[in-house]
Amino acid sequence: MELIKSTVKIGLEKPVKLLHVTDSHIALADERDDARKHELAKRLMNPNKEIFLREHIAYAEENCDLLVHTGDLMDFVSHANADYARALLKNEHIFFIAGNHDYSQYVGEAWEDDAYRMNSYMQMGGLGVPMFFNARVVGGVNIVGIDNSYYRFADWQLWRLKKEVEKGLPVVLAFHDPLFEQSLYDYHFSAVPHEPCTYLVGCDEEHLLPYSEFRAVQQRPDEPTLRFIDYVKNEPAVRAILTGHLHFSFESLLTPTLPQFVTGGYDGVARELTIL
Repeated sequence: MELIKSTVKIGLEKPVKLLHVTDSHIALADERDDARKHELAKRLMNPNKEIFLREHIAYAEENCDLLVHTGDLMDFVSHANADYARALLKNEHIFFIAGNHDYSQYVGEAWEDDAYRMNSYMQMGGLGVPMFFNARVVGGVNIVGIDNSYYRFADWQLWRLKKEVEKGLPVVLAFHDPLFEQSLYDYHFSAVPHEPCTYLVGCDEEHLLPYSEFRAVQQRPDEPTLRFIDYVKNEPAVRAILTGHLHFSFESLLTPTLPQFVTGGYDGVARELTIL
């Protein structure tokens, strides 16, 4: 386990500590799953991932107020993965919001959209916790998780977020895919030059130009997404954003007062965020 420590100062009377974990990519299959899923499990599973996850949970239970997991807990939908996730998420010390792999049937075999997501959700019967929108108050901070796993937000999610803001508490947002920010965009292309895109939400047409056609169509923001991002950037109650998806760690400012933390996660990295 590798621990990154970050701090956000918002004027709390008593500090709140969150352990941000993401992209665990657990890959299991059993006798109920088909041969393709067994092949995926054989190819993708690394026992260290479960070890890291157990270490994260133990550390959070001892040192933090809450573990916030921002998706891709599972690498693909299988009976064994869903059972594992469902048992794990019974732990009330864990807050979860889904990522794209938590709905993926065979990892990249199909165009993933709302219908695809709902089909996977119904197949596994959910994971026993909210996967599309989740919120919990911890120590006077409202942790709000929003599923943006396909690079978009919906108007109903914005409506729900506004309702959470009405509680009058500082908000920490948690979602899988990071929002576009220039330094993160530049870093991704320099650090991962073989990738055909940056996997960020809200890129304008100029920043989509280097993308492959497939990735540009996949990640081009729609109007609800742009409305959501504009609201987040201009709502003073939103004090920080926790994201994953990129498999590396990065910290930057979306506005002069709004930090976005990307945490690697995939290789056992976790971020301890202290809110003061």
